[in-house]
Amino acid sequence: MRIAVKLLFAGERQVCDQIFQGFDSLSDQCFAQVTVSSVSMLLSFGDAIARSKRSPEKLFVLLDMYQIMRELHTELMDSLRWRYGQIETIFKGKACVEIRDSAMGLTKRLAQTAQETFGDFEEAVEKDATKTDVLDGTVHPLTSYVINYVKFLFDYQATLKQLFLEFGNGDDSNSQLASVTMRIMQALQNNLEGKSKHTTHLFLMNNIHYMVRSVRRSEAKDLLGDDWVQRHRRIVQQHANLYKRTAWTKILQTSSAQGLTSSGGGSLEGGNSSGVSRGLFKERQSQWTVPDTELRESLRLAVAENGKNPQKYIKYTAEDLERLLGELFEGKSMNEPRR
Repeated sequence: MRIAVKLLFAGERQVCDQIFQGFDSLSDQCFAQVTVSSVSMLLSFGDAIARSKRSPEKLFVLLDMYQIMRELHTELMDSLRWRYGQIETIFKGKACVEIRDSAMGLTKRLAQTAQETFGDFEEAVEKDATKTDVLDGTVHPLTSYVINYVKFLFDYQATLKQLFLEFGNGDDSNSQLASVTMRIMQALQNNLEGKSKHTTHLFLMNNIHYMVRSVRRSEAKDLLGDDWVQRHRRIVQQHANLYKRTAWTKILQTSSAQGLTSSGGGSLEGGNSSGVSRGLFKERQSQWTVPDTELRESLRLAVAENGKNPQKYIKYTAEDLERLLGELFEGKSMNEPRR
């Protein structure tokens, strides 16, 4: 569309104006007859895309198309004066009014579809029901997908802000973009909390930490602000503390001579302790993964603070425990050699 309007149709307009110089109406009619079929084909293709079934992956295509149509159709700032866009300049006169109207209609339709697709994405994140099991408590594929999607959206900041101006409620476009981004992140967090009912506090700690780290390293930080970052860092710490309390406090209680199969075991991180063999529980704890190096070391230190009473243990000395704790959260079996 950009090439056709700026190069081909612009050239046709120049030829018509030169041949029919002084006869503007005739020039417009000739130009309209020469170009109407090609323009209609391009616009109908765009219209088919705008009316096709919506999906999150199509948002970026829609934004690209909308951006180009606005560039070609709307008024542009040229130095200290306003001038018409390419479409209004090239497809001027009464003979081309239908072409101009069709182009403007497509621009609005693309904008509306893009906005609706954006809204669909937020809802899809909230309701995602994929059954992908993350047995080691690491970052869920949905988290990676949503964060990458949001990062990609920031390449379209200017276009999105223009979109909000057209369909917004008068609020500043920056604040609207921030609000939508926060809602997407909250939708992701809500979904993860639902998934965590079948996993662990470690899972939430890893995933929310991934969200925070990604925001801090992208343009999203300026939009979401330090308050958002600090609030979610506290949430990460809360889940780390809950993991330590629910998993490791019970381990200390059950790692005595009575073993893990003692009565009244209560709930452990990742399952109920009743009937769980010592070997299975050790294997389960050793396979949890904390992919972020800094967070992993911090959690190791926190867990180590829980285990500094060697007299409580029969099989392991304090030195043994320290060595074993130093190998946690790398997703390895207890029997695997340390790399």
